[in-house]
Amino acid sequence: MNAPPGLSTVTSGPALGVPADPVPPVPDVGRIAILRANGLGDLIVAEPALAAVRATYPEAEITLLGAPHHDALLAGRPSPVDRVVVVPPVHGVRAYPHSVPDVSEDELEAWVAPLRAYGYDLAIQMHGGGGNSNRLLDRLGARVTAGTAAPGAPRPDRWVPYTPYQHDTLRWNELAAAVGARADRVEPRLAVTAEDLAASLDAVPAADDPLVVVHPGATDARRCYPEERLGAVAAALPGARVVVVGGESEADRVARVADGYRGTTGHDPETVVGSLSLPGLVGLLARADLVVGNDSGPRHIAGAVGTPTVAVFTYANLADVAPLTRVWHRVLVSWHGGCRVCGMRVLEGWCGHGESATHDVGVDDVRDAALDLWTQGGVT
Repeated sequence: MNAPPGLSTVTSGPALGVPADPVPPVPDVGRIAILRANGLGDLIVAEPALAAVRATYPEAEITLLGAPHHDALLAGRPSPVDRVVVVPPVHGVRAYPHSVPDVSEDELEAWVAPLRAYGYDLAIQMHGGGGNSNRLLDRLGARVTAGTAAPGAPRPDRWVPYTPYQHDTLRWNELAAAVGARADRVEPRLAVTAEDLAASLDAVPAADDPLVVVHPGATDARRCYPEERLGAVAAALPGARVVVVGGESEADRVARVADGYRGTTGHDPETVVGSLSLPGLVGLLARADLVVGNDSGPRHIAGAVGTPTVAVFTYANLADVAPLTRVWHRVLVSWHGGCRVCGMRVLEGWCGHGESATHDVGVDDVRDAALDLWTQGGVT
């Protein structure tokens, strides 16, 4: 039940979340580098800005300086990006587990040198506050640099302030405007390929019943809603074929969702653990009538391929990455956002327990939101 065209796209005037006075594009740009080396969801929320840069510089080659999973996601897929160069684990600029050590200065220079020699006309930092990322950007030696800058961070040639609690899509739309690119939407988009759909069908064969995908994981365990409750929510959707998905490290979470589902229905949902490729996941999310889960990369992908979503967020992530529209998305919020074990709130630091900080959101509230969206989609 992908959202009808136009309903999930908000427009108001020529550009969204950008200054009223136009800024001219950088002249004579043939090569652009864009630094965005963080999570899958982080890349998705920046897509409207990336698309605006592509539209403004249609003849330029755009290199995404990204993470390994960005390369896996974008390979063979139509996107605003022409190629991906994977950023190594640089201090303060990384999308790697903490167990992976930072590269040495010599290793970093060996990575940067070919890019500097390649010769970029414009380098854009869409990564963060700029304390480390703007320094890395400067090493590329681009003719013009642009990026966000928090207080005390180095400022590129064209810059916008980096402040807390601004939505990332609007933040990067503002930055795109600083290089003359006027974003015209706030809803990210991701193309779905025939290869995506074929890979998904290998793992989850087609069936006639409307499909609900439950994804219980997230990079930060504090963002994970109690899994048994997710199972109970999925079980409340009449006529649904429920498939619970997760990576190899999420097998326990998938099992707990299945327990919650079984406790309500008396039978098991379908489960897929560790056997979906990233393209297969994209295809499955595109086939779904509804996705239920947390603030995670798969939820962002689902929204970008046009699938309705229901997800639970902490108060900390509501501001910067939650869906900006509500026609096809329901957002439940933990306003306390404290660890289920010790109560430490997510913005107070890392307590080390790795437990849910969204457990205070009532399961009835999540169930009601899912049923409301299920009914709105006309699948009951």
